[in-house]
This record gives sequence, structure tokens and C-alpha cells, in this order.
Amino acid sequence: MNLQPERFAHPRFALPSRRSLIGAAVLALCAGHAAAVAPFVVKDIRVEGIQRTEAGTVFSYLPVRVGETFDDDKGTAAIKALYATGFFKDIRLEEENGVLVVLVEERPAIAAVEFTGTKEFEKDMLVKALKEIGVGETKIFDKASVDRAEQELKRQYLSHGLYGVKITTTVTPIERNRVNIMFNVDEGDVAKIKQINIVGNKAFSDKELRQLLQLNTSGWLTWYSKADQYSKQKLTGDLETIKSWYLNHGYLEVNVESTQVSITPDKKDIYLTINITEGEKYTVSGIKMDGEMFGREQELKSLILLKPGQTYSGDLQEASNKRIADRLASFGYAFANVTANPEINREKREVAFTFFVDPGKRAYVRHMTISGNTITRDEVIRREFRQFESSWYDPNRVKLSRDRVDRLGYFKDVTVETPEAQGTNDAVDVNIAVVEKPTGNFMVGGAFSQAEKFTFTASITQANFAGSGNTVGIELNTSHYNRTISFAQTNPYFTDDGISRAFQLYLRTSRPPALNIGSYTVRQQGGNLTFGVPFSEIDTVYFGAGLERTRLETDESSPTLYKQFVMQNSKDATAKATGIGEATTNAIPLTVAWGRDSRDSAITPTRGRYQRANLEIDAVGDAKYYRMIYEHQWYRPITRWMTLALKGELDYGAGLGGHAYPVFKNFYGGGIGSVRGYESSSLGIVDPRTYDALGGAKRVIGNAELQFPFPGSGQDRSLRWFTFADTGQIYQEHEPIRTSQLRYSAGIGLSWISPVGPLKLSYAKPLNAKPGDRLERFQFQMGTGF
Repeated sequence: MNLQPERFAHPRFALPSRRSLIGAAVLALCAGHAAAVAPFVVKDIRVEGIQRTEAGTVFSYLPVRVGETFDDDKGTAAIKALYATGFFKDIRLEEENGVLVVLVEERPAIAAVEFTGTKEFEKDMLVKALKEIGVGETKIFDKASVDRAEQELKRQYLSHGLYGVKITTTVTPIERNRVNIMFNVDEGDVAKIKQINIVGNKAFSDKELRQLLQLNTSGWLTWYSKADQYSKQKLTGDLETIKSWYLNHGYLEVNVESTQVSITPDKKDIYLTINITEGEKYTVSGIKMDGEMFGREQELKSLILLKPGQTYSGDLQEASNKRIADRLASFGYAFANVTANPEINREKREVAFTFFVDPGKRAYVRHMTISGNTITRDEVIRREFRQFESSWYDPNRVKLSRDRVDRLGYFKDVTVETPEAQGTNDAVDVNIAVVEKPTGNFMVGGAFSQAEKFTFTASITQANFAGSGNTVGIELNTSHYNRTISFAQTNPYFTDDGISRAFQLYLRTSRPPALNIGSYTVRQQGGNLTFGVPFSEIDTVYFGAGLERTRLETDESSPTLYKQFVMQNSKDATAKATGIGEATTNAIPLTVAWGRDSRDSAITPTRGRYQRANLEIDAVGDAKYYRMIYEHQWYRPITRWMTLALKGELDYGAGLGGHAYPVFKNFYGGGIGSVRGYESSSLGIVDPRTYDALGGAKRVIGNAELQFPFPGSGQDRSLRWFTFADTGQIYQEHEPIRTSQLRYSAGIGLSWISPVGPLKLSYAKPLNAKPGDRLERFQFQMGTGF
């Protein structure tokens, strides 16, 4: 007889044949009957009916072994234990001449999970999600789990506004006691928000409040933003936004009482109604402080942003609480709690606040842990820490540590958590989690123009080489016009106290591009060595020296400026007279530079500044020149999703001791990185005979960008679009800088931190192009930042 606990209410009995049916006795006991089977000594145990399950698995759940006495209690325990595994849908125990026979019928296993009709979600994501709730390949088939999976799928579709979704689940048995599960999905049409009604608002119009909401009625861009698709999470956020808006305008007792969401019978249109009770507008009448302040009451009170006579603002109150707590945290009081207790005078519509300060215990940092770095060595990250273990907790040092790690440029994301240390009440742990990004970059630059069609350059750089924090770069360029072989290496921690060392070896040959009529060849070989000495957390001074040998070759078609350089520097009489031939110079450039970097990220900054100033001078070599470069970048968030980025650059070069500024040290402008919309390196004067762009000894560049997250990318900062305005120009050594000669452009672009390096695309419209300017509206470059 079968023992089936799922049918205990209706036990069935059968006469024994060749075996004693122990299941009958067990069933009788479970059902409360008096029937029983005499115990027996187990001579052997045999399992029948298994196809996938190992016999050893069954043996492991049996409460009896060979040689032991089997009785009713052990039979009941055995069946319960085997059913609890979930592997079997039927179990019987029988006895045959002292042999315990376990007969099982296995539940089917899931061979595959398939989907049809799914457009809203990626199939791989659905397969992974369902496997986590027990419906996946190799899992045991369970009807209840499949039903739950179907309901979860419906819930996900409903959260995306697909209220008409229909899901049909088909289970198909196949060989070896397996099944295939097919979810047939008819997504239907997306339900759109037809109308949003706001009730109870008097101080602010419906239009003002609707502009605060993420949810919206259908518009020309909602097909992409999906703002017209109802989401409970978005609605909750919108209600909080409305409440915050009222609180920031003095409505201390505002209440969003209720919301109604209704959908039309055809499940295509949704109507939202938001009910608001505004209350009265309050003015701050007074500020007091109470609690333990360690004699710093005036200092802490000065951090309060709410002032008597001002309209109450919830944001200012929260910011005041945080400023006080952060100040106490800088002394190690990591668990400081600041609460603002209001005293409301409804007759006068005034509110006074008492800020109560509870510093809690002073806390130290127990452990600082790093996670997520599979390539980067711990020491590369840890040496950027400015908060140390076993020292008093300081949130400013924790933030500085996070920012310094982020500025390394090796990670897509850096987050810090400071949980209370387990088992103590006076310590915190600092956990830094990083998400590594590929640091081996194949860097490509290119552009499209009517004349040259498509041009490009390429190089390979490995930042964070082998996880060491060192940067190794190899540039190989074998195009027809430029040939470069260079090797560079930078060690940011050449010494333990942070002095960096960088060196470079290079061999370059350059010729004019195809658009140039004039011909010349510049061959350079040399190297340089630079050390960087940090003077503060954000300031570094650099000192360097180099050797450089330059040979310039000209012919009859060469631009006049190049011929003049040959005439001044050649040792050949003919070349000195005609400017046709070659001239060689040996330079020993010395450099001193200063850099300051307070950006929150080196890859995708949203706030902070980056500045660099560089002086290069050759006073003892043949070239006799100096050149100065100053660059300033400034980033500031305008809103939570928009960043303003400004960049300015001023470069100046001149000859020394009566020497002309070397033509091969000229600055160039135009293209990405300077003035977009104009062909790369095309700005400035041109040779009067060949009309070739010659560069110059002075350069002025200005850029402005408004950067936005790409629609649909959420908080991902690696993919952004931007609008921009550029200006700039190139001037000759003895030419004054005139703003009237500046070129301007404006346009739109896209930036992406791709797996092979930063990518920038731009489409620009030149705003004041002059006859002869070389225009290039579409440009792209990989491996460049802002």
C-alpha cells in the first residue's frame, strides 16, 4: 500500500502480496488508527524508482541502518524526511524477507525555461530572476513555484504600466522525467497617464506642482522617457517631492492626504488624483540650542542655516542638522544625533526651533576594508586613504579618501559605507567598495571632412598596469602623414611618501596633411624624465628635464615659416640662403609645473576644479625658447541631474636671446579639445602662398558644457549627452591677441566611458566662420576627456 501523507484524510489499504506493506501500518498510525506492523531487523535496504537522484541521497534521509530494528516511528520519520526533500511526489515503504524496500516516484526536473512575446524585458534577465525563486534549469518542478513565477512576471509588467498583460504557462513533459516550461506573454498596450488632478492646492497652481513630478501625461518625448507610464515607486517619490516643495516654502504642516489611481476598463488610460492639505505658512521666530556641545555652542549655532525672520524651509532645517552632526563627527563623534524640535504658534503663524545635540560616544575606526578590486592591488587603493585605522573617525577624511580613490581613474564607481562595528558601541568600520573598469585603452581619434573624408590616429595605454597603479603607454602611428613610436611609464608612488616619476622615449616623423599644398618633414627623437612632489592633498609640483633632437627638411613648396627656420638654423650655406634643405637643433628643455585637482572624479567629474600650469624652457640648447601653458577646469552641479563644466586654456611661447620661436613647438587649435566644428589644427594664420595652417606661439581656448545623463541610463554617469559652446584662436609670436579674431561654435554631443576608453561624439555649428576656414561639423575621438 502507498503511504501518501498528502492524502491522510482518506487512507487506503490493500492486501499484501509478496511483500509486507509497511506503509499501511505507518499510514494507520498517522491517521490515528490502532493498526500496526510488528518491528523487524533490517537485513538490507533497496531503493527502487529513482532516475536522477542518487541512492546515497535516499539512504542519508532514512532514520534506520542495516542491522537496526525498523518500527512504525521510524517508518513515519523516513517518509516525512523524504517528502521534505521535495524530490519525490510518491513514496512507499515495503518489507521483503527482512529487506526494507523504498519505492519512490520522482518529481520532474525542469529542463528549460523559455519565453515568447517578451519585449519589455531581456530574456536573460527573466531567466535569472525566475531561477532565484526556484523556477530554472535543473530545478525540481513545483506547480506552486511556477504559479508564483507567473504572478511575479505579471507584477513586473504591471510596474511598467502594462496592465493588459496576459501570461499563459505551458508545461511540456519530455524524456527522463523532465519538463519544459514555456511562458507565453501577450504584453498588450502600455497604459498611459491620461490626466493628473491635484486637489486642495491654493498657494501653488496645478502647473507649478505638475512640473515637479516625474510622472506626466503623454508628450513629444515621453515615448523615450516613459514618464507617462504609471509606477508606484515614481508616484511615491513624486508625493515626497510635493511635500518637500511645500515644506521649503514655509508650509510646516502640509499633508498629502491620499491618492487615487484609476484605470479605464480597456486598461489603456490611467487617471491620478492627489489630495493635499496645505496648512498655514510659517515664519521662523527664534533659534535655541540644547544638549552636550563641549563649550562650542556659538560655533555650532553658526552652522544653523535657519534664521529668525525667514520663511521656514525643510531643506535648510535638515541641512542645519547635518552640518552640526558633521562638525561633531569631525571630532570623532560618528553617532552624533541632532534633532530640531519645533514650538508652533498657530495664531502668529510662527515657529521656534530648539536644536538638541546628542553627540553620543566618540568613535574610532576599527577596520578599513576594500572590496571589488579583482585586479588592483590593495596597497594601490590603501595608499590613497587619509582616514586611518585605530584613529578617531573623521567624515571629511573618509570623503577625501573616497575622492582620491575615485580620481585614480581605475574604477567606474567608488562607494563608502561606515557601519557601526559589531560588538562595540564606540567604533565604526569603513568599507570601500569599488567597481573596476578596463584600464587598457586602445585610443582612437578621428573626424570626417569633405576633403580628407576619414582620418584617424591610434595608441595603446595600460593604466594600472598589472594592478600596480603604474601607467605604461605605447604609441604606434604609421599613417602616411605622421609616424610615431613612443614609450612612456609613470609610477605615481616612486617613493612611499607619494613622489611620482614619469619618463618617455619617442621617435616622431610628421608631414603636412593632404589638404596642405606645402611639403616639409619634421623628425624628432628624444626623451624626458619628470618627478612630481605633492605639497598638499590636491597640489603637486613637477620638475623635469629632457633631451630632444629635431631635424626639419624643406623643399621649394614648403611654407615660408618653415623655410625661415631652416635659414636661421642650418649649417649648409645653400640652405641658409634659400631656406631649402635641412636644419637640426638639439634642445635641453627644463620643465617646472604645478597641478591642483579637487574634482570628485577623474573620469566623470560633477564638482570641483582642475588646474595646471607648466613652464618649459630651453636656455642652453640650440632652440632657445620658452613656452607656458595654463589650464583651468571647473565643474558644478546645477541640479541633481545636470552639471555645468567650464574650461579655459591660455598658452604662450616665445624665442630667447633673439631666436625665433621654433616652428615645431607651435600650438594648434580646432577640433575636439579646443574649438569643435573647425577642422583639427586648422585655426590661426595660413601660409600666404600655400594657404596651409601653420599653428602659432599663442593659443586661447574656452569651452562650456551642460552635461546630462542619457535618457534611460538612470544614475549611470558613464553615458552622458551635452550641449556646448566653444571659442578659441591661434596667434603668432609677435601678433597681439585680439578677441575679434576668436572663432565660436555651438552644438550637441555624447560622451561614453566605453570598454576601450572614453568616447566623445560631437556635432557643431560654427557661428562666425570666415572665408578660408576649414569646417568639420561631425567629429569624434576616443581617449580624450573634457
